[in-house]
Amino acid sequence: MPEHEPNNVVASTWLKPFEPPKRIPDAADVVIIGGGIVGVSSALFLAQKGISVVLCEKGHIAGEQSGRNWGWVRIQGRDTREIPMMQESLKIWETLSEDLGEDVGFTRGGCFFTARTEKQFDAFGDWVKIAGEHGIDTRLVPGGELGTHIRGAAIDWAGAMYTPSDGRAEPHKAAPAIARGAARAGASILTGCAVRGIETTAGTVSAVVTEHGTIRASIVLCAAGAWTSLFCRSMGVNVPQLRVRGTVARTAPAENAFDGNVFDDRLGIRRRQDGGYTVAHGSVLEHPVTPASFRYFFRFMPALMQELKIVRLSFGREFIEELRTPKSWALDTVSPFEETRVLNPQPNARVLRGIRRNLDTMFPALANTPIVESWAGMIEASPDVVPIIDTVSSCPGFHVATGFSGHGFGIGPGAGKAIAGMLTGDDPGIDLAAFRLSRFFDGTPIKPQSGI
Repeated sequence: MPEHEPNNVVASTWLKPFEPPKRIPDAADVVIIGGGIVGVSSALFLAQKGISVVLCEKGHIAGEQSGRNWGWVRIQGRDTREIPMMQESLKIWETLSEDLGEDVGFTRGGCFFTARTEKQFDAFGDWVKIAGEHGIDTRLVPGGELGTHIRGAAIDWAGAMYTPSDGRAEPHKAAPAIARGAARAGASILTGCAVRGIETTAGTVSAVVTEHGTIRASIVLCAAGAWTSLFCRSMGVNVPQLRVRGTVARTAPAENAFDGNVFDDRLGIRRRQDGGYTVAHGSVLEHPVTPASFRYFFRFMPALMQELKIVRLSFGREFIEELRTPKSWALDTVSPFEETRVLNPQPNARVLRGIRRNLDTMFPALANTPIVESWAGMIEASPDVVPIIDTVSSCPGFHVATGFSGHGFGIGPGAGKAIAGMLTGDDPGIDLAAFRLSRFFDGTPIKPQSGI
């Protein structure tokens, strides 16, 4: 990692000065909108294929959710539609630091989903069967055995579901390192460079218009995270997407209670590379109600009913801000993406108090360990909580990759590899039909299999 970047400060990805490009390329084979982990991974694999690719990010690489997530790289508990892509992603993560020549903080350490009751424990058996069908090493660990894996816990768990091959990485390191790897492979990575819109010729993509000028291209990928729906709507493309806010914190280095990731109803926690822990509340996600909440209400109803116990609705400035945001804009004027370079929500103080309380209760040995940093991020969610990866039929040359619903960090490298195949017409290696945008409009039942 470059010396000017701190080794463990998560906010280092979004608090630094913006670095707009001195010049932009006149043309490229592919332009990617968005510098999150999906965008930079797609750029990496495209560049490695010898494709001329330009990535445009309005703010910083990993400045939003890709740098603010929990850092889990897990296959355990995923929707079956995501499993093949996540299996490929784990293979990429395994050698990513070596391939890039930079540390991304990846390590295997296993993932535990704990159960407080026998009913919860027995329910894990359904996913263990799915894991077996896909050759995944998930197994059930009885409560009496958990103490050998999770040391010093004060909870009498009934047991846990455990996948030893799952891992973790450092979000503030990973996507920036992938972006630098893409640049070394020949990609142009532009930050402080918002894309205002797309130009078409005879109905087909012909260029992107950025705040710094126009780049000719016949293929465009919108991987803009929480901004994707707004961008697509300005083009007349309907992408159902809502935002969920998550509050996260990290502790100072502390006693090693476990080596991997642990999820309990009241706490999500993982060991950090610096010896501390990244912690979040296990059962609180906030959805700021906006006009989009009403527009997409019925499509999101199945997911809402599934997450009813953990989703908290809030009413505030987000509603007014979205109401005031134009649906379209002239491409020679400032766009909403320039007005908000970084989506930087404040952490919820009440949730932070809950995290502190639950951490102290579950792990008394960590009770005196200070929380040294906290932050919040906006997760972009799709109605069935799995990604949208598709070609937009109404605008040839335009593609979307969004709706990763809090799973994007772990699956990002595998998604990027598959997307590179899709954009070049090569075999993506994975059947992407389950991720088509049209599933939300063609009568396909919306059935979430996993949570955000």
